[in-house]
Amino acid sequence: MLPYLSICALLIVTITLSPATAAPWSEKYATREYVYPPLWELAPENLLDFPVKGNKIVINAWNYQERLGMYKNLLKSSAKYFTAFGSQNIGNILWGLPSQHGWQFRTGRLADPSRATSCGYEDGDLLCISVRSWWSNVNYYLSVIPLLAAVEAGLFGQLPYEIEILPPEEQRADFCYSVADCRSQVPNLMDEWKAYFEYLLSTEHKAMRPATFSSFQLDDALGLMWKAHVTSNAYAVPKFQDNLKYLSVPEENFGVDWATGVDFIAATYFSTDLPTMNSFQAFLPQRMLVEGDVSPFISDFTPQQNRVLLSLKALSKANELTGGLLLKLWEKSMSTEAGREMGRKLIEGLVSGQKFDLVGIYNYLKGADLKASSFLRKSSSGIL
Repeated sequence: MLPYLSICALLIVTITLSPATAAPWSEKYATREYVYPPLWELAPENLLDFPVKGNKIVINAWNYQERLGMYKNLLKSSAKYFTAFGSQNIGNILWGLPSQHGWQFRTGRLADPSRATSCGYEDGDLLCISVRSWWSNVNYYLSVIPLLAAVEAGLFGQLPYEIEILPPEEQRADFCYSVADCRSQVPNLMDEWKAYFEYLLSTEHKAMRPATFSSFQLDDALGLMWKAHVTSNAYAVPKFQDNLKYLSVPEENFGVDWATGVDFIAATYFSTDLPTMNSFQAFLPQRMLVEGDVSPFISDFTPQQNRVLLSLKALSKANELTGGLLLKLWEKSMSTEAGREMGRKLIEGLVSGQKFDLVGIYNYLKGADLKASSFLRKSSSGIL
């Protein structure tokens, strides 16, 4: 009964806080003109395109274009596993990572938030990624670790050189810089990402023809990818809590709310292919939040962007008030394909503002404790 109740509770909290305003999908998505991260065409697409020094491939992960190149290599080398899900590799579920990285760059979230340097700004080094940026540091464990784990798994075959990641000028002890170093410092993270890439490689060995990959299960791949993603977040988010002090209070709160929201999204095995990411990211804030920004009243944000901020805030606060119980119940309810399908519909509706058929949902959630649901409905107004 509890798994169903958790879905019902979350529906009530988010629907109560989200106006039922229909929103069309992105025009670019409708015309199938896919949007790639900024400078995607210029990013290195082969590991040997990075500088080779002392028999090592040297990557500057504190340069936006080079960090983007790590993603480009991952996408290119895993493209053959996703041929059944769209041409031009658009069905690759790793698109969520570079898409988020591109959004962070485009909105100024990778620049030095303390303004002590010109890192990331037009009057300085625009491509510089600041080690003082909370967003960039969390993203480090969603870029460097997947790349090095993929190397360890054999996604790139037998490389002629080892890979070395350049350290930042500050906080050097907070990061790892090679396969061996990261294997030693964060073995759990390496294991989770390696498991994802090993799954892809195993399907190649089982399939008769590379173009078919009959043993490939998208649901299994999404499950492994999201497990690795939340494991990276669970390590990096608290590790870089001190970097939040450089942000405005609204931006700091948004970062924390976003991290919580990712945990809920991950449990649904939400697809992170390129078309989905194009549609989804249109509803994220297109600049840093500043003092005085209060959703849903931010004038230069769209109604959908305001709604997403408000919904994430409500979700994060509800989970905090329940001591994390809401997330645990949500994850339990997402343990079946039917539950995950319901969860994905909720996430999509929350973002787009579509109106839910509550009667149909309640019929589906038969056996739920409606008295408890009623309590959550009444208390949701106090969450904000």
